[in-house]
Amino acid sequence: MKKITKAVIPAAGFGTRFLPFTKAVPKEMLPIIDTPAIEYNVREAINSGITDIVIIISPDKECIRTHFHHNEQFENFLIKRGKQHELDIITEMPRIVNIKFVYQLEQLGLGHAVLCAKEFVGDDDFALLLGDDMYVGDNGPVLKDLITAYQEKECSILGTLEVTDDEVSRYGICDPIGEEVSGIVKLKGVIEKPKLEDAPSNLAIGGRYILTNKIFDYLMNQASGAGGEIQLTDSILRLMDKEEVYSYRIKGKRYDIGSKVGFLKATIEFALSRDDLKDDIKSIINNV
Repeated sequence: MKKITKAVIPAAGFGTRFLPFTKAVPKEMLPIIDTPAIEYNVREAINSGITDIVIIISPDKECIRTHFHHNEQFENFLIKRGKQHELDIITEMPRIVNIKFVYQLEQLGLGHAVLCAKEFVGDDDFALLLGDDMYVGDNGPVLKDLITAYQEKECSILGTLEVTDDEVSRYGICDPIGEEVSGIVKLKGVIEKPKLEDAPSNLAIGGRYILTNKIFDYLMNQASGAGGEIQLTDSILRLMDKEEVYSYRIKGKRYDIGSKVGFLKATIEFALSRDDLKDDIKSIINNV
């Protein structure tokens, strides 16, 4: 049985929807209470059995690297103050997972960002997690479910969610073949942001993928698509001519933290799930 042990997390985009904050701080470092948004995706990967992660960043996003690496000055400060709990929090990541960083020097699209990870991935198949999508799985991390589907089919798996008619034009929409079995269905195509009347289904790609290594063969010579960018979807369509590609219906709740409303919703609901915060948050909501 093949294993997926490597994951790619693109984090080089500008984050214009969160200006002026993102002029100086990456959107991936927006805190969901006290934890940067990107850390939730890293933890999802770790809890799914991933041992090696590459984060694609731009040169002005060094604070992401700082967050996941050791900070000796801060660690020594906590040691001197006897703050062991806080020390454990900031030293956990370097101990439990191997995280590398690769620069995307030009913003040429998601396909280009994934291509930047080619050397890190090597000959392996891999997971891809998009930072704007954060999930709370019904039965654990959603990426783990995709990995299970991959082990069954031994081909690329696109994580999907069902969207409403008015949301169809905002997503890549899957064109399935046959009946869905245990959330898995074979695909004959994907249409990027179609009009509702042109959409073959309401199954939208939801920011989680398992991709075979063959995808790099297509990304390396992929022509620019929508917006003048190298589109991952275009290469997946070409991959379908050579390999089977399936979708898996994600079982869990998605937060679109790339939008302000989605970010605020995640912050509030995560706070309500914490014993140390929920009573105060409920009081604030009631008073408002």
